[in-house]
Amino acid sequence: MVRPQLLSALRRPAARAFGTTASSRSSSCSSSSGGAGALGFQLSEDQLSIQETARQFARDVIAPAAPHHDKTGEYPTDIIRQAWELGLVNCHIPSAYGGLGLGVFDSALVTEQLAYGCTGIQTAIEANGLAEAPVILAANDAQKKKYLGRMTEAPLMAGYCVTEPGAGSDVAGAKTHAVRKGDKWVVNGQKMWITNGGKANWYFLLAKTDPAANAGKAFTGFIVDADSPGITVGRKEWNMGQRASDTRGITFEDVEVPDENRLGEVGQGFKIAMGAFDITRPLVASGAVGLSQRAMDEASAYALQRKTMGKSIIEHQAVAFMLADMAIQIEASRMMVWRAAWLRDQNKRNTYYASIAKALASETANKCAADAVQIFGGNGFNSEYPVEKLMRDAKIFTIYEGTSQIQRLIISRAVADAAKQSS
Repeated sequence: MVRPQLLSALRRPAARAFGTTASSRSSSCSSSSGGAGALGFQLSEDQLSIQETARQFARDVIAPAAPHHDKTGEYPTDIIRQAWELGLVNCHIPSAYGGLGLGVFDSALVTEQLAYGCTGIQTAIEANGLAEAPVILAANDAQKKKYLGRMTEAPLMAGYCVTEPGAGSDVAGAKTHAVRKGDKWVVNGQKMWITNGGKANWYFLLAKTDPAANAGKAFTGFIVDADSPGITVGRKEWNMGQRASDTRGITFEDVEVPDENRLGEVGQGFKIAMGAFDITRPLVASGAVGLSQRAMDEASAYALQRKTMGKSIIEHQAVAFMLADMAIQIEASRMMVWRAAWLRDQNKRNTYYASIAKALASETANKCAADAVQIFGGNGFNSEYPVEKLMRDAKIFTIYEGTSQIQRLIISRAVADAAKQSS
């Protein structure tokens, strides 16, 4: 189990930001991000404690239980409760509302370690952060006290209700709508693929409030209590991987939401929902890095033990180079996660880097998992060994929170804009 003394590090005020404190003993290198400041590559004592707490919890608690939850689809309620008690859930909620107030960078350190144990369990935990991000960005003080505060008082879950059956990557095509009636809004529509859908205490909901306006002004964000009359929770989806996660469709039929639960101004919902991704995409990418690291560790350990032609297969160049490629891709992915997260913590726009981190890390996870299966050979295809689960779990990283194609669209637009400005 996790050593109790590590808990004290998590309960301190916000951990120091990466590369920004006098106590960081690293030598620094200049950032190429146009005046973003110096970047260090040695973690502070607080960050190392947080990372170690998450690492031990993932290896001692999550990893041993992961096969059971993968086979049964059982929601990991007890594991999430233990993680919550350690401060590994909702760790970015501001201290004013009972949270640890950690930045995106520190949260990424935690996420990578949890994902090493099981990305299905990590996704269930991370979904809280996605739902909370719009609240942190746009809620008033009363809303934050009510909805963020309750997350730190009990091990509750939350859901981000944006995706619809006919509107995944095309968020602007969402049809769920809200009509104002006095001091309330009446919501009708259907959301799909909602993580924590059947376990959430509340949802962040994006609904169309002005059908005639363009996407940037057509939507409004709301906080909706999950027990509101008119909400129907669909069946748990049985997915290819990450089966510990609770993914469902949510239907809203004449659901009344008080105007006091409106998030930000009317028409700002799309901007708020998209702004949340600058926080959460680096964290999703860090989860992919954790899976990639697990795949490489499993493959390299197996390659040391497995012998063919008189020697360990790690001594065969064909296998050794596969492991080398894993290491290259993992290190590059981790550095992009760190840069995207650090920029966000400096209140600098990180959209471009967040998309690069998300695309690179998610595709690295798929490549590392597939190569791990290859290194295991026939055993890799068998569910008694860990890597076939990693391969199934990895696929969703290229799909949720913006597909790899959407990330390339964002990146290419940034490249085009830069080219136009320099011409």
